Amino acid sequence: MSVGLLAVVDDILTAALKASAKTAGVVIDDAAVTPQYVQGLTPARELPVVWRISLGSLFNKFVIIIPIALLLTAFAPWVLPYLLIIGGTYLCFEGAEKVTEWFGVHHGSDDDGARDERKLVFGAIRTDLILSTEIMLIALSSLDEGLGFWMTLAALAVIALGMTALVYGAVALLVKVDDIGLRLMKSPSRKVRRTGARVVASMPGVFRVISVVGTVAMLWVGGHLVVANLAETFWAGPYDLLHVVTHAVEAAGPVVVWLADTAYSAVFGLAFGLLIVLIVTGVTRLVRRRGPATTAAHEAHADAH
Repeated sequence: MSVGLLAVVDDILTAALKASAKTAGVVIDDAAVTPQYVQGLTPARELPVVWRISLGSLFNKFVIIIPIALLLTAFAPWVLPYLLIIGGTYLCFEGAEKVTEWFGVHHGSDDDGARDERKLVFGAIRTDLILSTEIMLIALSSLDEGLGFWMTLAALAVIALGMTALVYGAVALLVKVDDIGLRLMKSPSRKVRRTGARVVASMPGVFRVISVVGTVAMLWVGGHLVVANLAETFWAGPYDLLHVVTHAVEAAGPVVVWLADTAYSAVFGLAFGLLIVLIVTGVTRLVRRRGPATTAAHEAHADAH
């Protein structure tokens, strides 16, 4: 009995490990995107916020993504590409919005509160939902169909736990590196104090790099989701162009092909995201203009009566 159980566990872990290898790119993106959401918080609130985001990520995976993915795969697999287009569009929009902010364009009202914990956590969990969806769908597609329902579910659960621990463990370590540096600065050893000072001094630059990497990751993943799933639904044009681009550099090796694919997806994601930003900005301004006008009309009508 115990031997049979160990064999089942071994099969589950082996399947989960193989499927996880194919999600590595998105996992790196997730780890790069998340630290942006704890910037501006006091050091005492960084780990609690990361913990809340990680709990939200587990909720996303176990309560939303895995059940829906299994149901749709079994009964309505044609729906999945449309959902991934919606998720990719959101990532392109958020990434493009951040790019415009680099050039001084501010979105939202001034009282949005960049340090509002609830908004930060909600925004991080919302982005995690999309990235986690791609992670779990890639993992699901990589699992052997002969595993059966319960083995597949168990493998997905192992992947969900492992990826969440990996991503948010790395994020927690990253956001506390400056605290480690401060502790090193209190060491009696001069060399250790210098190392600590260098660590602390380097962290603002590290977070700026992470912010850029996270934004590019959003555009890359979002652009790839839209391009790949548009080809399966509405329009294969962008995907055909991607094939032309990667085929042109195929002789240079798989690394160059991957870089070309990534660059194309990021550029497409930026262009598509900027289009969505323009549409959303235009609609928002129109609604804001109509709001005061409608209020004034109602007040004039009330005064007339």
